Amino acid sequence: MSHHRNARALLTPAMHGVLDRMARAGQVPLHALTPAQARATYAIGAGVLELPGHAMARVENFTVTARDGYAIPVRLVAPAPEPLPVLVYFHGGGFTIGSIETHDVLCRQLAHHAHCAVLSVDYRLAPESKFPTAVNDSWEVVQWIAAQGVTRQIDTRHIAVGGDSAGGTLAAVCAILARDAGIRLDLQLLFYPGTATHQSADSHRKFAHGFVLEEPHITYFFNHYLRSPHDRDDWRFAPLDGRDASGYPVDLVGVAPAWFGLAECDPLVDEGVQYADRLRMAGVPVDLEIYRGVVHEFIKMGRAIPQAAKAHADAARALKTAFNGTDL
Repeated sequence: MSHHRNARALLTPAMHGVLDRMARAGQVPLHALTPAQARATYAIGAGVLELPGHAMARVENFTVTARDGYAIPVRLVAPAPEPLPVLVYFHGGGFTIGSIETHDVLCRQLAHHAHCAVLSVDYRLAPESKFPTAVNDSWEVVQWIAAQGVTRQIDTRHIAVGGDSAGGTLAAVCAILARDAGIRLDLQLLFYPGTATHQSADSHRKFAHGFVLEEPHITYFFNHYLRSPHDRDDWRFAPLDGRDASGYPVDLVGVAPAWFGLAECDPLVDEGVQYADRLRMAGVPVDLEIYRGVVHEFIKMGRAIPQAAKAHADAARALKTAFNGTDL
């Protein structure tokens, strides 16, 4: 029996049903589209399986100025008018697709359940803006929150970073940059982050086809994002095994505590576990959850996949715990 068939047996019945419906829809895969077409297609389908969005007491759209003068769009959502701790959130999409809009419902879920503000970041996308522009934009916003968040009714004593997939990568990188800059973060909230220089882990072979995030998608995204193969070795692309300026794997000692929400049937699950292990080896508190029988992107499938709501609640609990100053 092939790896593929063995892997399909791991899926929950509900997850199996969602994938079967996707297959029957017969849509052109994102990797066969131009980036502009892929963004539009993803935007149309992003909310189809999501839970209803929560009303927020505050919804504010504004910009943060990047080092090159670019105005980075951000959206602040908060469930109450008073100053609240904040989660700076970076959306997924392989650095090529996704936006504040595609992840608005998810950000509202986290804000509602954790009773915190969430600042969602529309960092610049590839191929128009290649590595490390997304990193730079993300880090600019974290620095702005730390320095000027009080102007937006943010309790800047309590800041977390988070994201899903490529956004999880950006959150992990910002946690390291914050450590280096002396900016204290309470938590890094990582939904199935990409962390490795190359896609060589067993899960990349086991779940290469038929599990939403397919190998051709990963190649497509990275070919748009990276300037050259050498960028793969940069820790800002691959915090697991990428190298710093001295040629060594980046030091993780002293970075913010981490909460991981991984999907069992996801090409990225192994590198997520490996990054959690590296953090633990560096003395970083880590809480890791692997949601069984579900695939990449499951946290945006709450209408069909009960594990999505469970992951929202678990992530919110981790945020509350971190903002209250207690251990994971």
